[in-house]
Amino acid sequence: MKRWIAPFSFLGLALVGAFYFQQYQVTQRVGFPAPDFVLRDLAGRTYRLSDLRGQVVFLNVWATWCPPCREEMPSMERLYRRLRGTDFHMLAVNVDEGGTDLVRQFVEQVGITFPVLLDPRGGVPQRYGVTGFPETFIIDRRGQVVHHTIGPEDWDSQAVSQYLARLLDNHPVAADASGPSADG
Repeated sequence: MKRWIAPFSFLGLALVGAFYFQQYQVTQRVGFPAPDFVLRDLAGRTYRLSDLRGQVVFLNVWATWCPPCREEMPSMERLYRRLRGTDFHMLAVNVDEGGTDLVRQFVEQVGITFPVLLDPRGGVPQRYGVTGFPETFIIDRRGQVVHHTIGPEDWDSQAVSQYLARLLDNHPVAADASGPSADG
């Protein structure tokens, strides 16, 4: 029994360390210019992030094989539908390597209407320093990343709506890794 104490203690410390490192990563990845990229959506339309300067961009990096990614998609869709027609753009960058059919099938099944961009080579995750899926970056009108979340969120929450309303109303919002959390 005693021989298992050291390995389990090491594993526990490693998990705690990984958790704190990930939280540190969240707080360190705000307040910087959003790296530009050019990607195509499922219909073949080209999107360039820099073309959206002056607007608020919700950039989500995800994969169909990721259960937490799939979990948050319906709340993202509700947020998108509520803010459609404003200076708000939602871009979901998919990193699946297996082609567009699987992505298209998921998008149709869930009823996603926001743009799903294809990035099978993983250029966006590399530029943004993505460490897990899903990860979301909120980019203000100046092109600055002002919020970063690792993991799924309830994007249809009142706290998120208020945070985005402030950004859309052109009120400065300090770079904040915890700003629009569903916890309030």
